[in-house]
Amino acid sequence: MSQYPALTPDGATDGAVYRRVLDDPAGSPVGPVHILDNPARAALLGPHAHLARRRGDVLCYPADVSPFLALPDRPDRQAWRNVAALCGPGFVLVATGSPTAVPADWEILVQGPGVQLVDDGVRAAPDEEAVRLGPADVPEMLALVEQARPGPFLPRTVELGRYLGIRRGGALAAMAGERLRPPGWTEISAVCTAESHRGQGLAPRLVRAVAAGIRERGDMPFLHTAADNTTAIRLYESLGFRPRRQVMFLGLKVPGGECAV
Repeated sequence: MSQYPALTPDGATDGAVYRRVLDDPAGSPVGPVHILDNPARAALLGPHAHLARRRGDVLCYPADVSPFLALPDRPDRQAWRNVAALCGPGFVLVATGSPTAVPADWEILVQGPGVQLVDDGVRAAPDEEAVRLGPADVPEMLALVEQARPGPFLPRTVELGRYLGIRRGGALAAMAGERLRPPGWTEISAVCTAESHRGQGLAPRLVRAVAAGIRERGDMPFLHTAADNTTAIRLYESLGFRPRRQVMFLGLKVPGGECAV
């Protein structure tokens, strides 16, 4: 049995509330689901709608913003055709779900279990040393991501939300920010620290600071990490997050052509 199985209905036992992802006429309603069960889709139909690329019932972000694909809860063959038409041959995307749902002619480049954690009393607090990061900081942010590899971060990812960093000697030492924004929730992502500044508690400070901004606008923070990253899971639990469910992350290549992003 998995350490973090899919929990019902939302990983809680106290007053859990179901929510349909959004009332989307092009979607495929399958009964009540929690909005965090398909957060990319909820974000692209909600707060991130201005960034959405769409064909039929399939949505995705621009290629230089995020690789996340938003499928309906039960994608059929036509949905996969829509993805191929929207993104083109050889395009590489990130999705969540079961590998068995992927058509046989699609290539699964990588797959790995992750854990979704949600706010359960996070000790959110602003940080006086944290500074807002923006487009002018992207080259440094990309360099830090290349070193620390916290997950996908692209030239326009900074447009997804608020990013904070801590500088030491003028250089970016650590950062964290916001990624997916399903209504009522905001994902904390790109949590990383330069190797020369690890062990100083910078990442926890930034997570709490980003969470404070999320709470300030009335949202709840959540995040994802690899299921085998027990160090990160323990850290997030110590900050007040609790595991909600396990998810399977899939790196997918659209049939035909060379890999393209």
